[in-house]
Amino acid sequence: MKISTGWLRSYVEHDWTADELADRLTLCGLEVESVDPIGPTVDGVIVGRVLGVQRHPDADRLTLCDVDTGSGEAVRIICGAPNVAVGQTVPVAPVGTTLSLPDRDDPSRRTPVTLREAKIRGQASHGMICAEDELGLSDDHSGIMVLDRPAEPGEPFADYLERVGYAASDTVLDVAVTPNRPDATSHLGIARDVAALADRPLRRPEVALPRDGGEAALAFSVDIQAPDGCHRYVGMLVRGVTVSESPAWLKQRLTAIGLRPRNNVVDITNFVMHECGQPLHAFDFDQLAGHRIVVRRRAAEGPFTTLDGKERTLPAGTLMIADGDRDVAIAGVMGGENSEVTDATTDVLIESAYFDPSDIRRTARALQLASDASYRFERGVDTNGQVWAAARAAGMMVELAGGTLVQGVVDAHPVPPEPPTVHVRERRIAGILGATVPAGEVERLLTAIGFEPVASDGGWQVRVPTWRPDVEREIDVIEEIVRLYGLDRIPEPPYGRLPNALPTVPVEQPTRDRVAQILSGSGFREICTNSMLPGEVASLFAHPVLRGGDPVGPAVVTCNPISSEMAALRPSLLPGMLQVLSHNLNHGQAGLRMFEIGVVMDRFDTPDAPVAGYRERTSLLIAVTGRLVEPGWDAKARSADVFDLRGRFEALVDGLGVSGVTLEPVRQATDLTRYHLAVRLDDRPIGTMGALSPHVLERFDVRSEVFFAEIDLGAVALWRSDRGWTRYRDVTRYPVVDRDIAVVVDAASPVGPLLDTIREAGGPLLRQVGVFDLYRDEKLGDGRKSVAFSMRFAADRTLRDEEVDQAVARIVKTLEERYAAALRS
Repeated sequence: MKISTGWLRSYVEHDWTADELADRLTLCGLEVESVDPIGPTVDGVIVGRVLGVQRHPDADRLTLCDVDTGSGEAVRIICGAPNVAVGQTVPVAPVGTTLSLPDRDDPSRRTPVTLREAKIRGQASHGMICAEDELGLSDDHSGIMVLDRPAEPGEPFADYLERVGYAASDTVLDVAVTPNRPDATSHLGIARDVAALADRPLRRPEVALPRDGGEAALAFSVDIQAPDGCHRYVGMLVRGVTVSESPAWLKQRLTAIGLRPRNNVVDITNFVMHECGQPLHAFDFDQLAGHRIVVRRRAAEGPFTTLDGKERTLPAGTLMIADGDRDVAIAGVMGGENSEVTDATTDVLIESAYFDPSDIRRTARALQLASDASYRFERGVDTNGQVWAAARAAGMMVELAGGTLVQGVVDAHPVPPEPPTVHVRERRIAGILGATVPAGEVERLLTAIGFEPVASDGGWQVRVPTWRPDVEREIDVIEEIVRLYGLDRIPEPPYGRLPNALPTVPVEQPTRDRVAQILSGSGFREICTNSMLPGEVASLFAHPVLRGGDPVGPAVVTCNPISSEMAALRPSLLPGMLQVLSHNLNHGQAGLRMFEIGVVMDRFDTPDAPVAGYRERTSLLIAVTGRLVEPGWDAKARSADVFDLRGRFEALVDGLGVSGVTLEPVRQATDLTRYHLAVRLDDRPIGTMGALSPHVLERFDVRSEVFFAEIDLGAVALWRSDRGWTRYRDVTRYPVVDRDIAVVVDAASPVGPLLDTIREAGGPLLRQVGVFDLYRDEKLGDGRKSVAFSMRFAADRTLRDEEVDQAVARIVKTLEERYAAALRS
């Protein structure tokens, strides 16, 4: 459930930031899954008035403008817009303001720019008069934005936008609404809880409720033939509407919560539904035969075309809305194409009903058709809110669509609601909570969310509002009290049968689990080896080469070893891994892929060490050796190489969602390695990848080449914990665009930096890039090679060829500038 914080403030004021509000809602039982800022920010932008305009002495297309910004002195700003003129009221970004400006080559990309005092052709400029695209309000860059409403110089531009009904930016809360809280599927429902938490009044829009009957009853009729499925049906009629585009404020409200504006009539019904939780439907009144509404069940299975243009087969017994001749809507789920509002519609019938939750749930499941309306009807809407919602929508249609309200309302009500009254004992509250909640606070909290407590017999007789069908018993009311009072305000008991310490998961554990899952799924076997080694072996592997060049202290030697074989603690996981590889290779295993996660130690001073002068870290070791592919009729035998290891390592990094990992070749052999690459995370060394030297392999009786990667897993886990959980990203529903390029570069240029440069230059449209060909030939030139890249572009919309062409051109240009690359034709 998407909740706009800007929209929410129109019903209740509070002093919390969006994150603070999310925390308070979560603590009171409305879990907020995400807090998502949307739209641009106009912080620092103010209103200015153009006092004077003169041509720039050294530039034909520039203008020197004197602007009143409310400071008492005119500010000189150089402007290149053709429409600037004396007397205009305009948005001004003073020096020091940071704007998110569109990229000249790709307007969909924005770059933060902090304005500074600058000289342009010898003239000083102290800020910028802004166009709409520079403020993120539209794509218009034809000229500066001229304000059409009164505003005073110096007024914050954000205040101006809010005053004219247009919020430049907003924050959306994604609330996980549980099935027992149908009241929380609307902004007013959430606002009730906020009003109780903040101790502020709830501002529900004033709506004049019409009386039953009147002219409306003469214009149309409602006949409920299935009262078990429809407990109430309210209809109101608005004549003479003009179906057109909705005003900006209404479109913004709907867009903020993920809805696509359609026209003013349909948008009003959606707005009211998300405002109060009551689904509405608008019929083209002239398309209703006999000007009748009949709520009935289908007698037999048959086809029906819904608003989305799809023909669906409806089973017998489906609850339907019909006119005098035919079905016109699936009750509580979706309207029909034969009665929808179009541009030609002039008279609108507003439907506001209460349908049985189980009936709607059964229909939606049978048709596999979920809608915003069915989502609310399935949970149970307010049984007494139909007239208010219909009158609210009708009033908005009169205001925004130029209609005339037909007086009265048709209210068919065969099953009147009976709100329950629950007796709540004060001592029972204290007994359940283990704490006393003041009687005045109980009454305030319950009254704030619409309950009506009346003091009675050591407690209260509490009348439950009709929008809370989940509250039936005393314990339900106590739950409402405690969730609003605050679980954190209930004192912890002085003693208990179980310890009160809250168990926590170590920071490294989620990363360890994920690593084991990925590698095990890739065919690697996990091993666990002894952390004790002979002293000389520990000293051999206490080497900075295994940490990517990061300093390593001496091995940790035990004072009183059991034996010489267990005289020191391991500084690396490699010795234990080599023993396991040797044993298995010598017992007939042709190829091995293994990993280990364990603690390694050395003598090194770190500020957070549990024991001064000693350091321990969690390390990950991956190793491959021997035959990787067995011979067969369709494949030749192949031994593992460093590229197999590197591919698996990079797949692991991607699976962990870690960015900023680089591999840097080290072009010299060491005592431990034949060659190796330093592994770095955000330019900090965390480990090494490479091939072990022959004399190390000989020492452990390993007769095949071993390729390994050992990294500081603790550093990776800390990186992940600092950045939170990896977010799920939907597979795009839109077509992807594949492009290939081949560039000629210096033969010594590593491909990794080229890939990083392509990713950087490709921007957000570039989703994947890889190497599919490497070619060397004398025709390319001395010391040159050709590298071919495949690139995949995608977005949450259909891409245009021009966008992809611009991205590819940007990539090629960047490669030319940084690596002297030439596009191979």
